[in-house]
Amino acid sequence: MSLDLFLLIIVVVTALAFDFTNGFHDTGNAMATSIASGALKPKAAVTLSACLNLLGAFLSTAVAATIAKGLVDAHLVSLELVFAGLVGGIVWNLLTWLLGIPSSSSHALIGGIVGAMIAAVGGHGVIWSGVVSKVLVPAVVATVIATLIASVGTWLVYRITRNVDEKHAEKVFQRGQIGSAALVSLAHGTNDAQKTMGVIFLALMSYGAVSTSATLPPLWVIVSCAIAMAAGTYTGGWRIIRTLGKGLVEIKPPQGMAAESAAAAVILLSSHFGYSLSTTQVATGSVLGSGVGKPGAQVRWGVAGRMVSAWLVTLPMAGGVGSGAYGLVHGIGGYPGIIVGVALLITATLAIWLRSRRARIDHHNVNAEWEGSLTGGLTDIDAHVPAPAQSPLVEQALRTAFEADPEIPQLTVITSDAPPAREVVRS
Repeated sequence: MSLDLFLLIIVVVTALAFDFTNGFHDTGNAMATSIASGALKPKAAVTLSACLNLLGAFLSTAVAATIAKGLVDAHLVSLELVFAGLVGGIVWNLLTWLLGIPSSSSHALIGGIVGAMIAAVGGHGVIWSGVVSKVLVPAVVATVIATLIASVGTWLVYRITRNVDEKHAEKVFQRGQIGSAALVSLAHGTNDAQKTMGVIFLALMSYGAVSTSATLPPLWVIVSCAIAMAAGTYTGGWRIIRTLGKGLVEIKPPQGMAAESAAAAVILLSSHFGYSLSTTQVATGSVLGSGVGKPGAQVRWGVAGRMVSAWLVTLPMAGGVGSGAYGLVHGIGGYPGIIVGVALLITATLAIWLRSRRARIDHHNVNAEWEGSLTGGLTDIDAHVPAPAQSPLVEQALRTAFEADPEIPQLTVITSDAPPAREVVRS
């Protein structure tokens, strides 16, 4: 096997790994509000999102062309450069996932590629006009527009339904949220899955497997990227889902539907025009807008500030990692360089995953009350009693209290869905 073919295989596998991380990193974009409002059960939500992400990946390839040709000079791209850029994107995705920060996977990937290109040939290899017009400007404009639309939409919803019984209205909007969340997932597939297609397309051009004048990636690239994105989505990025659903705003069904509808409209429009949009920033802006638009709603501006800070540093930080990875791989050179690069990526991934297990967040506790931080209040619960699926927090607290002192008579806990539980709980 030639070195170039070996490099191509490594790049394709690494690109699909990035697509997988993009899937679980961005699940919250579509499903956080539906999970938080109770419109969908957590596992049902991620399953629905995975299926629609898979479908959405086949509906558009305009963004793939932007990534492959609109940001860096395709004639200067090498396989080492593409690999290093992917390393930058993956590492930043995993770090922000660990912290529960909904940063942009798109900007992490683009930053990694641009950083590796600068390390390889200098700034002249980057199409700066494309970076500004197709990445930076759409990121700002789309986020502001999504925030405004969600804010106005939420205000109108509450204004129109002000004389409707609140419980009845919430039940109706919960049903509507299923449709709006599904639309966001479909829109996400039309935009984010295309980015990895564009990277593999770029690698195939560099290898010579496809012409630099080609306008569409091969079918196998589209299929494999769609499957990788869907698989990542199904695993559920619970840490980010928790931040978006519980940490930023306390979401009610009318807010959730308004936020999801605004996000879907903006993402679908950007996909149509081929803009490599940050779906994370659009979804976050929509959630923020739903909090601003609801009279009396509480927005946690400290959490919002941390998100914006992460957005501002995503491109340079991912670019720094991509640049460093290129310097290492190219400096060592040949097979050893690529093997060292892959080994370091696996080591970093494993270290971040092990760190996340110290305070585990999954579909059992993703909707637990927010107590000042991502994992606030979760560690103590998990240390005593594994949180059963759909178990109310009151039951968990009672279990913990009675297990702590063996001299207290054993408590019989009746689940909330059992008929006797509505009448009496006896010990």
